[in-house]
Amino acid sequence: MNVTRAMGAAMRRIHVGNALSAFGLGFTVPYLYVYVAQVRGLGAMTAGLVLAVFAVAALIVLPFAGRAIVRRGPLPVLLAALVTAAVGALSLGLAGTAASVLLSAAALGAGQAVMQPALATMIVDCSSADTRSRAFAMQFFLQNLGLGVGGLIGGHLVDTTRVSSFTLLFAIEAAVFLLLVGVLATVRMPRSPRLADAPAGSAKGSWKQLLGNRAMVQLSVLGFVIFFACYGQFESGLSAYGVEAAGISTSALGTALAANTLMIVVAQFAVLKFVERRRRSRVIAAVGLIWAVAWLAAGYAGLGHGSREMATAAFVSTYALFGLGEAMLSPTVAPLVADLAPEGMAGQYNSAFALVKQLALAVGPAVGGPLAASLHGPYIVTFLLFSLGITVLALRLGRRLTAVQDRPWLARGTRVVTRGGASTGPVPADA
Repeated sequence: MNVTRAMGAAMRRIHVGNALSAFGLGFTVPYLYVYVAQVRGLGAMTAGLVLAVFAVAALIVLPFAGRAIVRRGPLPVLLAALVTAAVGALSLGLAGTAASVLLSAAALGAGQAVMQPALATMIVDCSSADTRSRAFAMQFFLQNLGLGVGGLIGGHLVDTTRVSSFTLLFAIEAAVFLLLVGVLATVRMPRSPRLADAPAGSAKGSWKQLLGNRAMVQLSVLGFVIFFACYGQFESGLSAYGVEAAGISTSALGTALAANTLMIVVAQFAVLKFVERRRRSRVIAAVGLIWAVAWLAAGYAGLGHGSREMATAAFVSTYALFGLGEAMLSPTVAPLVADLAPEGMAGQYNSAFALVKQLALAVGPAVGGPLAASLHGPYIVTFLLFSLGITVLALRLGRRLTAVQDRPWLARGTRVVTRGGASTGPVPADA
């Protein structure tokens, strides 16, 4: 069926939610370390623990979030997450001890982690096969725009000599989350099946059912490699490599990050037109090749012994190429997760994939940072191979997908794209 007017109105509010939640994240997270370590005077160790708490909180709540979304629907879970994040943000701005800072960070991190699969499930419920890729592309575009604008405005508000400027920063973030509660509380979501509607046995076996979906397991492995090899290196390994091996200045590093965001903003919808009519597995495979070229450019920047200008240009191009790959993945991977989920299980699948992402983002910096700082050549070779691994894994995944899961335009005019799993035909033994 076509997307109704009510679904279109709901989708617009969901996109506002994506933009505002990303704005709130970009508004404060870049300044957390400085706030805890210097402004509150709690030291580098406590500041590092705060960043770790964000990741741990996400890993703890996401498995429960998936079940809650399936049972209750994404909107109530999202509203609870927003209130939790608002409480965490406000208390973080007022916290003066290590214990209160860590507890506040746990609340903020848990709330922000649950927002992602809840919003993604709302997009699934309000989209059709025809519109889902475009909807997720818009989500990614608005998330990056929100992060960039939030970071820019937040940077102009903070003053490391005044605690009150950070208190104001976190208070505004809390207000943004509460504003979002008001925006989304009146959204009329189309009724979609919930796990509670199904026999009790299916609830007990939901995780077993997910792990039994071999296509989803393969996509999760692929997703881990994607987030580990790209997103997990942005602010740790790759930046350390740029400074240590390539001699990149902090201003050039900022330019590289800006190039990444600019590429996403400029290329997102042009790329969407390109990928909409191509096999999803091959689009992901192409991203692996693009990122392999990006790592070669990074290798030239640090190991090529060229001029400082050439090294800087190569390093900036690395981030830009990563942005191009991200723009190709946004309308591809998230809709594929949704299309692999059985009817009524999209929340569980979105939460599981978000959990995989959080694991990769936790492991990526821990592995990449030390390797990049001390072993420059092995660092580049390692992540070049990981990028090529993305291509191999994507092509293998393509053998496991049904025709309409890999080529969703074949299901034009329907709202559901072959829910729940592997192709019914024979699958090669090595797939």
